[in-house]
Amino acid sequence: MALRLVVMAVGLLLPASSLAQQATSTAAPPACSGPEHRTLDFWVGEWVAEDDKGNAIGTNRITRNEYGNCVITEHFKMNDGSLTGHSVSIYRPGLKQWRQVWVDDQNGFFDLVGGPVSGGDHVFFFENKRVTDAQPFQRMIWQDVKPDRFVWRWQRKTKADDPWTDSWVIHYKRKGANTASK
Repeated sequence: MALRLVVMAVGLLLPASSLAQQATSTAAPPACSGPEHRTLDFWVGEWVAEDDKGNAIGTNRITRNEYGNCVITEHFKMNDGSLTGHSVSIYRPGLKQWRQVWVDDQNGFFDLVGGPVSGGDHVFFFENKRVTDAQPFQRMIWQDVKPDRFVWRWQRKTKADDPWTDSWVIHYKRKGANTASK
């Protein structure tokens, strides 16, 4: 009787291990491995945020490894403690666009949509999704992107036809990078 149970158990396990072997041999490529998932990688790293006068006003730590290499996570903090924020950004292949959600300690919440730009004065953008027509149009853009620095702008406009105006400009420098030569 015991031998019969052992034979039955082995018989049940063999097909399962065969199925597991088949599944691993035909596995799809890793999630988020395509080049479109890498278009925001220039942002990943440890950054010092400076104002227009070159004064350090905050820090920003951008990671990609917290959620299996699919999500870019931002940890922003003003040096004076006036703002601490967090965002998560991910490429949505079905929509062919990037999405970002930002939250902060000032009760701020932004739901943003965007992606890379070619032929413009900036290389990447996120625009806030407006909930009502009374809300202003708002976006962020990355300009003058180099391996050790870039300019980030938060912009707004009241009407769709209005030009974008800066609300906040931050000059980012990679922590530990020699940025003396611009």
